[in-house]
Amino acid sequence: MLTVYEKPSCSTSRKLRELLDARGIAYRTVDYYREPFTAQALGDLLALAGITPRDALRTRGGIAEAHGITDAAPADAELLELLAANPDLLQRPIAVAGDRAVLARPVERVLELF
Repeated sequence: MLTVYEKPSCSTSRKLRELLDARGIAYRTVDYYREPFTAQALGDLLALAGITPRDALRTRGGIAEAHGITDAAPADAELLELLAANPDLLQRPIAVAGDRAVLARPVERVLELF
């Protein structure tokens, strides 16, 4: 079963659901705003995707800078804590199937899981 971690109002998350529905792929969604990640769980998820916390950081709109995040700081452990505590900082959606995951940007990346 495919699990998609998303923000339901996100346009990219909507596009991913449309793609999955059009292809008849079964999935479940998790709104990580309502069911927040712990830093440990998020770190495990990012490791499945083979990406670092910095790779998962949203930089559009100055949101990272507003939280004091620069190119040099903070370190990964602290950044994971910030991502878990501030879901707007996390790029989305993230799709997981078994022991593999992808940051579905662009949404077609989800097809790598099949």
